[in-house]
Order: sequence, then structure tokens, then C-alpha cells
Amino acid sequence: MSPKITGGSLGSRKLKSPKGTSIRPTPGRVKESLFSILMHRIDGASVLDLFAGTGAIGFEAASRGAARVVSVESNRETAQAIEEASKELGIDDRVTIVAAPVERALYRVDGPFDIVYLDPPYANEVPLQIFRLLLERALLAADALVIYEHAAKRILPDIPGYRSTREEVYGDVALAFFARADG
Repeated sequence: MSPKITGGSLGSRKLKSPKGTSIRPTPGRVKESLFSILMHRIDGASVLDLFAGTGAIGFEAASRGAARVVSVESNRETAQAIEEASKELGIDDRVTIVAAPVERALYRVDGPFDIVYLDPPYANEVPLQIFRLLLERALLAADALVIYEHAAKRILPDIPGYRSTREEVYGDVALAFFARADG
């Protein structure tokens, strides 16, 4: 089943998923809940979508008024599909795709970002290096929100430089919300 945009100006538009890749789209109800939480922050925001997969989170943000979206996806074929979809949706003026591993991409993008969505494969360790690079590279706005999607059964450690502000669980999926510790 193809993921689709759940709200905003592009609501209900379907997204193509590249065949044969190991993409695990964020479930629709999780996306709807996420953007309900972000409702007052998204208009005019600068959004960084890491491990973008289908690009659905970035497209959702653009659909709901984000001024700038940067989607990072290491799989070139998948990144190409995000780029094609952004053109088809008519939002390629606001969506930039970086086809590189996240750690490398963080040296290529310019912040600050208001919202960062981090959705690495659930089997990966907690991406402490990525959290660290976001701070070191000054990629976060003062009041930025970093959302980390992970398996609900995972217990998160303290993340240096961040404070937890909220956690939401939707079945097997959890969203952990972080702010800069100095913000």
C-alpha cells in the first residue's frame, strides 16, 4: 500500500514507494498525530527529515506550510524517487533532497532547522552521533524540536545536550521529542 499525505494543501495525494527497498513508512495514524502535535510550529518552518525513505514526512511538512524541507536519504534510487515525487507534487521549490548517509549529509546542509525528524532503521543503535552533529554543526534553531521515531520497546538513554519534552507511543512505534538543553 502506498503511503499518502494526510493533510494540508496536498492532503490525500499518494506517494510511490520504490520497489525492492527496505523502506518502512511511518504509519498514517502516527503521521497524523505527529502533525497534530506540530500544528502550531509547522507553518513557515525549516524541516530536516533524516532517513527520509519515501519522503512522506517532508512532503507532509511542505503540504502543511513548511517553508523549507531538506530530505536526507542514503539510497540513491530512493532519493531519486523523492526528487521525482517533489516535482510531481509541485513542491520542488521548497524540497531539497540530499542523497548521502546521514552523518555525511549533516556536513552538507545549512541550518538552522526548526524541526528535525529522525527515523533510522529500528535495529540501529540510538543515533547519538547524529544528535551530537546536529548541535556541533549549529543545525538547530534555538527552539528547535528533534523528533526521534523508534521501536516502542526501546528504552532511550539520556542524550547529551538535549532534554526530553514528550514521548508518544502508538502500538509498536514511539516518537520521542527533544529540545536543546540550552534552549
